[in-house]
Amino acid sequence: MPTIYDNIEKYLEEGLNKTLEKSKRADFCIGYFNLRGWRKVANQIENLEGGFLPEEQDDDTKYHCRVLVGMQRLPKDEILSFFSNADKIIDNTIAIELKKKIAKEFREQLIIGNPTNEDEKALKKLAKQLRDRKVIVKLHLKHTLHAKLYLAHRDDYNSPTIGFVGSSNLTFSGISKQGELNVDVVEGDAAKKLAKWFQDRWDDRWSIDITVELAEIIENSWATDKLNLPYHVYLKMAYHLSREARAGISEFQLPKVFEEQLLTYQQSAVKVAAHHLHHRGGVIIGDVVGLGKTITATALAKMFEDDFFL
Repeated sequence: MPTIYDNIEKYLEEGLNKTLEKSKRADFCIGYFNLRGWRKVANQIENLEGGFLPEEQDDDTKYHCRVLVGMQRLPKDEILSFFSNADKIIDNTIAIELKKKIAKEFREQLIIGNPTNEDEKALKKLAKQLRDRKVIVKLHLKHTLHAKLYLAHRDDYNSPTIGFVGSSNLTFSGISKQGELNVDVVEGDAAKKLAKWFQDRWDDRWSIDITVELAEIIENSWATDKLNLPYHVYLKMAYHLSREARAGISEFQLPKVFEEQLLTYQQSAVKVAAHHLHHRGGVIIGDVVGLGKTITATALAKMFEDDFFL
């Protein structure tokens, strides 16, 4: 009888890691890849012996885990519609564009929530594993794939492959917290069929390797080993602090009657003030004597009287 992992009586995190302890390599197919959630399995994956990919037999590098991601929270409607017709052929330009959209989604993952020391360590380890090709990640784009399958391959005559099938994505909650329903698949023929199912999708022409892109995303995030110069930190702060000012300058235009009467800095002040007035319902114009507060306020009033929005 299969063992049920529901994260109540038995936790998938424990069952998966205990199985990986005696395995050589692993294959994961998940609907959603949470990069920070990788720390739940990172150490066990690192300790695997690994195996060779058929196309890399001449390389000494052994992969430890292949990850096939089936569904992403990104603007994938365009992607999936492109692949809805199997006869369509992808070219390099389209492939590059798809990878950019995929990369954007993973970048957005890393700006949600407060990072912890544990998160940073796990992400650095994942980046290294990706660079070393111990972990290889592909995105399956042929159709929406919401499967959750974890396969552990080992040297065991009776059970060379053990599978876990169910509802858990590779996230903190998915394998250790929220209620889920997963079962292990130990029986030889069933596990072999699951392994073939995974391999067929891994080899699919629309499964695109994004390993390098993921490594670059992590290496350019707060989890990087690179130290930023204080000047660059200052520029980034200034950029974000001036965001509203830049938005106002591009969002509003001056009434014609004031374009020649206002100096450049006054024109910018009117537009920035207009942004605050429009979005916050009020604004204070403050400066030293003689720099044009009155004419700035007059232009601002005229702008809202005439609805001078771009």
